[in-house]
Amino acid sequence: MSATEKFIDIDGHALFYKVTGSGKPVVLLHGFAEDNTIWQYQIETLQHRYTLIIPDLPGSGRSAQTTDMSMEGLAASVKQILTAELLENETVAMIGHSMGGYITLAFAEKYPEQLNAIGLFHSTAYADNEEKKATRQKGIEFMLQHGAAKFIQQTTPNMFAPAYKKAHPEVVQEIVDRYSNFSTESLVRYYESMMSRPDRTDILKKTALPVLLIAGEYDTAIPKEHTMQQSYLPALSYIHLLQYAGHMGMLEEPTRSNSILADFLEDI
Repeated sequence: MSATEKFIDIDGHALFYKVTGSGKPVVLLHGFAEDNTIWQYQIETLQHRYTLIIPDLPGSGRSAQTTDMSMEGLAASVKQILTAELLENETVAMIGHSMGGYITLAFAEKYPEQLNAIGLFHSTAYADNEEKKATRQKGIEFMLQHGAAKFIQQTTPNMFAPAYKKAHPEVVQEIVDRYSNFSTESLVRYYESMMSRPDRTDILKKTALPVLLIAGEYDTAIPKEHTMQQSYLPALSYIHLLQYAGHMGMLEEPTRSNSILADFLEDI
């Protein structure tokens, strides 16, 4: 099934997204230093039952940076896509990987009437603690000195579980190569925005929407313990642990990930 490729203009900046499939709308938001292609295996499965809207977030892939690159600003960009797709009076399910989950929560805060479900795929409602902020600040300094490509080469392999990385070095290298063309400015602005984002556990506590949380056993970016703690906050939550995955479960365990997503979307 072929996807329709589209651009919209946001204050003079081009934002790229794909639409594929048919059925109820589902938005898939990629994470930091990724683009829409990170969802390749999920698209293959879900497009047969749902209309998938998969953007390159501003500053990623084929999308230009926008003026407001905060989590709230990125959520507003996603809102404009839904308006362009004539979905402003409909609800959508929104699934976000890592930073995409932060944007999903910002979206839920700003536009709760637009959602019928929330999915946090290796993501968290917690704000960065001081240790995490310090780590990101070191990353910013490294990127400013050595560039985005070198940063991605060093950090991306750590997003995979050790056993997967050892068994599939070609996949890890392909992801490194795919995303090594990011601009340093984009990645720095993402890091700055993530460092300043607020704690949004109240969104999980107050929402009546079903919330999907997917954790990775070997995820060093979003510890599984954080996901388990947050699973008790929503009135209705679905919690799953990918036993062999790190932070890239959609690639490390695509069959299991697809099954979890399909079951969740069917339930809602």
